[in-house]
Amino acid sequence: MTSEDQQDILDQLEIRVLAVLSEKEATTPDAYPLSLNALTNGCNQLSSRDPVMTLSDAAVHDVLQRLMQRKLVAEVSQAGARVAKFEHRMRIKWTLEPDKLAVLTVLMLRGIQTAGEIRARCERLHAFETIEQVEACLQFLIDKYPPLVTKLARGRYAPLLAGESFVEQQEIASAFSGKVKVEGTGDRLSQLEAEITQLRAGLDDLTAQFALFRQQFD
Repeated sequence: MTSEDQQDILDQLEIRVLAVLSEKEATTPDAYPLSLNALTNGCNQLSSRDPVMTLSDAAVHDVLQRLMQRKLVAEVSQAGARVAKFEHRMRIKWTLEPDKLAVLTVLMLRGIQTAGEIRARCERLHAFETIEQVEACLQFLIDKYPPLVTKLARGRYAPLLAGESFVEQQEIASAFSGKVKVEGTGDRLSQLEAEITQLRAGLDDLTAQFALFRQQFD
């Protein structure tokens, strides 16, 4: 993304909130739009999430306010409803048909994946008969301006909503086993600290492996 597109970059909590709203719209339409409590539970879900997060209602509410300012989320007034409900506007914001939105949502929820993995994980959101159909959606998302997805080595794809630098961090982290549990506290400091810790561990491992490699030629 160019510097003039920086205003479109989202942080990881914003991406999680949007992805959960999109996921639940497809999988539990009777409960959509979502209340704050239901949205928080969806964000903290242990399955189909990478990384797993622990967010408070207050943290999710703060994220919703930011997303509403950017026209990516809207508060919905429903007759007889006792609590506020929220819906995403990604379909309108980025002009996405259901199949493209499903692919993007799975990437937002799970990070870097192959087309085959995306197809398997999209089943509840949108049923794809072939991997080629998934690849066509991915190419559409890559060709948008600014692009929403990028293609990586070894047939993998990553969402670009957090910017190219974050994708590079994910690539480094994916080379090592273990996952970071992100603790959400309203600000993003704890998440950044967790990511930095994992990156440092990865770099230390690479340094040690390189040292062993050099010893073979000494």
